[in-house]
Amino acid sequence: MKKLLAIFLFASVQLMAQITTRPTDPLVKDPFFSQQQAQQKTGEKVKLVHADFVKKDPTKFNGNTFFEGNVQFDHQGSVVTSDFVIWYEKENFVKALGHVKLVNADGSVITAGEMEYDGNTQRGIAKKDVVLTDPKQTIRTETLYYDRISNKAYFNTGGTITDGQGIMYAKSATYNIATKLIDFTGNVKIENNQYIVDGTNIVQNQNTNVATFNGPTTIINRDNPSNRVYTESGTYNQNTKEVWLNKNSTIYYNNKTLVGDRMYFNQITGFGTATGNVTLNDPQERRYIKGGYGEIYEKIDSAMVTERAYAVKILENDSIYFSANRILAYQKMDSTNVKKSFLRAYRQARFFKSNIQSRSDSLSFNETDGVLHLAGSPIAWSGAKQVSGDKIEAYFDTENEYIDSLKVIGNAFAISKADSLNLKDEFNQVKGKLMTVYYKENQVNLANVIGNAQAVTYADDQNERTRETERIGVALSTCGIIEALFEERRVQIVSCNIGALTDIYPMSKISKEMRFLQGFNWNTKDRLLKWQDIFVDTPNYEEVQYTEDNPFFDAAQAEVDRARAEEEAKKPKRVRR
Repeated sequence: MKKLLAIFLFASVQLMAQITTRPTDPLVKDPFFSQQQAQQKTGEKVKLVHADFVKKDPTKFNGNTFFEGNVQFDHQGSVVTSDFVIWYEKENFVKALGHVKLVNADGSVITAGEMEYDGNTQRGIAKKDVVLTDPKQTIRTETLYYDRISNKAYFNTGGTITDGQGIMYAKSATYNIATKLIDFTGNVKIENNQYIVDGTNIVQNQNTNVATFNGPTTIINRDNPSNRVYTESGTYNQNTKEVWLNKNSTIYYNNKTLVGDRMYFNQITGFGTATGNVTLNDPQERRYIKGGYGEIYEKIDSAMVTERAYAVKILENDSIYFSANRILAYQKMDSTNVKKSFLRAYRQARFFKSNIQSRSDSLSFNETDGVLHLAGSPIAWSGAKQVSGDKIEAYFDTENEYIDSLKVIGNAFAISKADSLNLKDEFNQVKGKLMTVYYKENQVNLANVIGNAQAVTYADDQNERTRETERIGVALSTCGIIEALFEERRVQIVSCNIGALTDIYPMSKISKEMRFLQGFNWNTKDRLLKWQDIFVDTPNYEEVQYTEDNPFFDAAQAEVDRARAEEEAKKPKRVRR
């Protein structure tokens, strides 16, 4: 019995040592108890339920009653228990020390080393290893402010909140026990086994498990930290892993980024959307896509952009521009298990590079291998030359970033101005079933044509007396295979094999109809002259008007007609009887 009494006396001394209020000090309350929003009128009195010892000493605690051992007070259904309590009965105020526990009628429980409670304002302050638990989560902090009227708890000394699914760290937070809303102020970190949310000014709804972001916030994928979401305003459903982003937002995925005015992303399916000022950037491919609306599919590494969509591939000394109603970008493994990047454009596909431009219904670009496919009435321009056919394939040297060759499949037709210095309707032409056009120093240099190959080429010669170049005629060639060399201001037929037939006509012996191959369509109206032309179906430039180069033929034909008329006049006239 003596040992038990000694232990009790030692514990009492320890508790008394924790009390900072001197016996003669008046009661000094924390400003929290007298804030304007708090009720100032006298409320229902705090009631003593039980205490092992009740004491009152005029020399201690300004003569207020204090209690020791299993002390229990009740106030409107909330019960405080502790080892030691000072009861300021007149002020309706209690100070509890040692194993303090507050049990509220709503099921929430607060434990702490110390607690002050004002029965008039129904506010309390818990200190030292404070823990608030309710059916939704557990809050741990060093100091907790609690308002029973608003049913809110607040801390600003740093704390953690756990809910069975994850843990939240914050410097400051307000918890509405009724609505289960946690309003975090300042820096916040929310962690679970899949994601980390790091941000400022977050409101967390513990009922719906939805977080609202009101400041810079990042959601990081634990398995792949480079895949993350950033926003300055948004909403995150932690159950469905869906996030809605409203301000200055970016989705980082597979070393790419998606930006837009308003965005959505599902972390489970990897599907995301962006609306308004959309930019999809792929730094590894040195290419970005812009438009009004975009979608990404993270798991299959593909994306789609529409609404004035265009793509720019940045090269060392140049850039390639693409445009279409819809642009797709994706990556996939080839037959050798090498990942390759592709770009596809559908409907009104346009392509612009400084030394080649094209229009077609659709295009497909293998960015890794540098192969561009044009389909749907494709037509391409390179310098003063035009190429068209059923399909066109362009091959780029990806290392040196220049175009290497073109392959035209079906109804291949190449045209160049015979003399770009004049406006005469003189055009060198080569056509056939299949054509390969080779580039040299970024200019069309050579064309190989296979299958029903035909050519119209203008022949020039130098006048020995004047040293000036003069047009001497037009060569019409028909062969199985033609090899044509494109030189400055002329086309030279290098070879004409398999059923070769070439006729050279002087300008006085060839008509306009003979000077143009069937299917000739020199197009200056639709040609892209600047990269901004990719945005329109046609730039609709004024058609270049060429003068007919027929003076010699017309003069010769007039002479033939005159001679024929003279012959007719010499014939005797027949008289009818």
